[in-house]
Amino acid sequence: MEDDERLARNVERMLLLAGHRAELAADGALAVEQALANTYDLILLDLLLPVVDGFSVCRELRKQGLRTPILMLTARDAVSDRVSGLDAGADDYLTKPFATEELLARVRALGRRASDTGLDQLRVGELVLDTARHEVRRADRHIELTPKEFELLEYLMRHAGTVVTRDQIFRNVWREADAVSPKAIDLYVHYLRNKIDRDTAHPLVRTVRGVGYMLDG
Repeated sequence: MEDDERLARNVERMLLLAGHRAELAADGALAVEQALANTYDLILLDLLLPVVDGFSVCRELRKQGLRTPILMLTARDAVSDRVSGLDAGADDYLTKPFATEELLARVRALGRRASDTGLDQLRVGELVLDTARHEVRRADRHIELTPKEFELLEYLMRHAGTVVTRDQIFRNVWREADAVSPKAIDLYVHYLRNKIDRDTAHPLVRTVRGVGYMLDG
């Protein structure tokens, strides 16, 4: 959600290269519409947006009860602007120009904060994962998962629409301390697919041959 389209595209590319999924809104009115109609882990919000400015967007989203973390991006460096942004409901503030590493660090920090406070509810189509209650449901069907299946699904949902490799899954779900083979990862994906996509006409868990897996809503 940037006033400068070139910078917005650069930020989008940074996020995609870091394994995130990103969507752009051309102006403040569309930003409000998209934020209320979809479920996002984080909102990057520029202050100088066309149609509706960033302060107003932030206030409206909070007024509507949206609790998604908001990171404000702006060229302004005045203390009063930072205070106004935080008072409008932003969670953090980053002044342009900024380094890629700093932006990604702020994104990670806000993501952790949302998980720690139990605010994260991930949604892909009719599939919903509630991290606070540790529950998963698809439409009106409750799905029982083991702790590792839950963690695997959470990782896939956070990267929905993006192909993740077995190595990425290993490093982010099993991590270096666990001894697990690629076949074991395939087996867990198989278990997850059987539970998530059972008796449905629209499977969500997709195998991308020779690359890895993707959750596609």
